[in-house]
Amino acid sequence: MPKRFSTETYTQGILAGDRVVLSRAITLVESRLPSDQELAQEVINSVLPYAGHSVRIGITGVPGVGKSTFIEAFGSYIIKEQHKKLAVLAIDPSSQRSGGSILGDKTRMKSLSVNPQAFVRPSPAGKSLGGVTRSTREAIILCEAAGFDTIIVETVGVGQSETAVHAMVDFFLLLMLAGAGDELQGIKRGIMEMADAIAITKADGTNLSKARAARAEYLHALHLYPLAASGWAPQVSTCSAVEHIGLDSIWQTITAYLELTQENNYFEQKRRNQNMQWLYAAIQQGLEERFYSNQQVKEQLQNVADQVKEGHTSAFKAATELLKLV
Repeated sequence: MPKRFSTETYTQGILAGDRVVLSRAITLVESRLPSDQELAQEVINSVLPYAGHSVRIGITGVPGVGKSTFIEAFGSYIIKEQHKKLAVLAIDPSSQRSGGSILGDKTRMKSLSVNPQAFVRPSPAGKSLGGVTRSTREAIILCEAAGFDTIIVETVGVGQSETAVHAMVDFFLLLMLAGAGDELQGIKRGIMEMADAIAITKADGTNLSKARAARAEYLHALHLYPLAASGWAPQVSTCSAVEHIGLDSIWQTITAYLELTQENNYFEQKRRNQNMQWLYAAIQQGLEERFYSNQQVKEQLQNVADQVKEGHTSAFKAATELLKLV
């Protein structure tokens, strides 16, 4: 089997829902080889008219909250009870440190990985978060064109990735854990403000009362924030992925959000704004790649950097001179 297909073969395979071709297309998108990137963009453009018809859900959460367990349970609910086709994409900026990938996600989501109505795809580590998120954005388009009407984007790492995921989804769900001390301690205000809903996980057994108390605390905290531009007041619920409790309530919350934002046109406006963000992010990444791949820059960068480090020239002057080379 050839390593690369033609644009037509990729396009036909994706539109037919062929998972092997879809996987190969995403691998093509993730490649940094100029020839692969050129072909990838041809494929993206050819399937673009068939994309955009899914619900994109971003999911993040504190360490130990059980994201994979939740996504497997919630994903199974979406497929079985809502009769949807689900794609799960993951962003893992933390894996850049070791250079590894997060193929472990497939082993943690065993039932989803073998479900014919699901497609689980971890993103390998890239040289930058921007590189990983770019390939994820393009993977969303490919999955939509392949007929997946619900896309879950999971952030595996912490920090900057939440903002990146928020910029590519319609609905942002924050998973929290009850009974771990001060419920609001260590939660960045920015992440709370981004959330369209918060779900308190592991709300079962002896932890149920703690989960309910945590729900009340988060509801109170959210009321202190101004109403979002969407006109939506973030909801807080409790759930148990193990016992499959509260999953239907979370889906109903997502449905209510979509109904509201589609009615007031915020949904479409947000998608358009995200398209513009993707454009400028692609330009920025392209300029950065072009700069560092320039032969003259490669030859002079270290010497100029040493001069800046020793205080012989200013960083601003050095940057200006280097940029003139491109």
